Amino acid sequence: MLIATWNVNSIRTRLSQIIDWINQVNPDILCLQETKVMDDSFPLEPFEILGYSVEVYGQKSYNGVAIISKIKAENIKKGFYSCTDSDHNIDIFQEQKRLISADINGLKIINVYVPNGSTLVSDKFAYKINWLNCLASFLDEQQKKGELICLMGDFNIAPTNLDIHDPKKYEGGIMASEMERDALNNVLKGRLIDSFRIFEKNTGHWSWWDYRNNAYELNKGWRIDHIYISKKLSSKLKSCVIDSLPRANLRPSDHAPVMIDLSLNDNNEDFFEDEDNFFEI
Repeated sequence: MLIATWNVNSIRTRLSQIIDWINQVNPDILCLQETKVMDDSFPLEPFEILGYSVEVYGQKSYNGVAIISKIKAENIKKGFYSCTDSDHNIDIFQEQKRLISADINGLKIINVYVPNGSTLVSDKFAYKINWLNCLASFLDEQQKKGELICLMGDFNIAPTNLDIHDPKKYEGGIMASEMERDALNNVLKGRLIDSFRIFEKNTGHWSWWDYRNNAYELNKGWRIDHIYISKKLSSKLKSCVIDSLPRANLRPSDHAPVMIDLSLNDNNEDFFEDEDNFFEI
């Protein structure tokens, strides 16, 4: 099963590029971020013609997430709906459309667009950290249910210095600060693993290049788009790749698609649960 994530930086601007990419790659599930369109204006038909169903959670001009799937999506939820930590006021996160989730083929698919944060001294940075803390609580609730999780999207965080083309230049700055990395690790809590790092241990692999200063042409990028999976799925992971070619398109998104290949049977029938562990039959 091919599962992909892509910050498209406007669904309407990039629509033909997205459809072309789908025709080339044929993903089973594609999670989009920064769709930048209200739900009733999302271009559903081009995806439906290709046999996909579309679940959207958007807003005008900013943010917005979508799950596009060939496999039936169930239990679709928009935003944080089970963040029970009393320290989090989830109402402040409802205006910005940044999270959508669904149950697909036995997986809990969670598509996120993490706030950028602007600068470390801005109110937007505090919002980013609080948002990540709420995401951690949200995942705590999913874990209690024994969900097999596939968490993906634009995290606006480089997990380590290996994920930045010039780590010394950006050390301690936005998307590379210790506070952001700690907040991300609190989301993962060791229960989710970085799919890409299972296969690639070295630096030099990016998913985002700034539009400015010929960053793509000079290969000065960051790896900030991630797919995290439950540890229990690691034996089913066949590959994780960053497809940088769409970044070379005319008027591209500044992000590239990231994709994993999971070897799963329908409804994950090759798993059964014994206490806290899953074993393969």
